[in-house]
Amino acid sequence: MVNAVAVLKGNDVSGTVKFSQENETAPVVVEASFTGLKPGKHGFHIHEFGDNTNGCISAGPHYNPHGKTHGAPEAEIRHAGDLGNIIADNQGVATMKIEDKQLKLIGPLSIIGRTVIVHADEDDLGKGGHELSATTGNAGDRLACGVIGVTK
Repeated sequence: MVNAVAVLKGNDVSGTVKFSQENETAPVVVEASFTGLKPGKHGFHIHEFGDNTNGCISAGPHYNPHGKTHGAPEAEIRHAGDLGNIIADNQGVATMKIEDKQLKLIGPLSIIGRTVIVHADEDDLGKGGHELSATTGNAGDRLACGVIGVTK
């Protein structure tokens, strides 16, 4: 079993994302909780770099080791880092628990050391027809980010 965590910080938004994977072929369980979001859907992604030296922008594009276009978490064609949307309630609180078969904590495609980001807008899951749909889901500004690290 491998466990990892990212603590996300932004100007108004903060949160924690926990990851666990039993073995190399098992899906990764992702448990996220955030506060300070505007009510509604917010894009939620793993980005390529674990670099936050220039804020969340330093994290680069979505983690995409297979060179695919942006898509929904359940889609065959998607970036490995595409986790869809997290939905905030009227108090700005959002929680999510999913299992993802494309993420890895074990092996050469591990997400450990990469950055988790929550975005200002809804991820259109690659279907919005906007010029950014195929790369970012047109999810808008990066509100909070944190690097994924190993934990107990």
